[in-house]
Amino acid sequence: MINEKMEKAFNRQINAETYSAYLYWSMSAALEYMNLPGFANWMQVQAQEEMTHAVKFFRHIMERGGRVALTAIDGPPTGWKDVEDVFKNIQKHEEHVTSLINDLMDLALTEKDHAAVMFLQWFVTEQVEEEYMVHEILGKLKVAGTASAALYMLDREMAQRVFVPPTTAQKVQG
Repeated sequence: MINEKMEKAFNRQINAETYSAYLYWSMSAALEYMNLPGFANWMQVQAQEEMTHAVKFFRHIMERGGRVALTAIDGPPTGWKDVEDVFKNIQKHEEHVTSLINDLMDLALTEKDHAAVMFLQWFVTEQVEEEYMVHEILGKLKVAGTASAALYMLDREMAQRVFVPPTTAQKVQG
């Protein structure tokens, strides 16, 4: 059985993960407007991942006999200067999400909720990957600078990203 503190904290995280999806959808729309459909695709895939994360928290609460309490999702920003500005904002956002996951882990350890600790381990690893991926893309954007041909090549690279649902092994853990 999940305790009340963990249940409330996980419900807040469902909201945070859903907000992240909204943010990535908003960024996708902005990138489409900038005529960067590959980067827009990257954001769509990221939004799908964030919704998967929200569902993982939802399922964990339910599987442990808790109650899911969904709350209103804030509207995300809708405009950015350019693609580099978008990814700088992503970097800040993912660092914020990492701090949320770390706070959840701290709470789970304090509450001696071993099931939550095991569940959250997947998210700790996921956040390392998220931050690294954004760092890599920012590095490529920095190298590309204002060169249209380089930006076009990066856009084509971003168009190759596809959503891969968690595997069965990941579902068991989360």
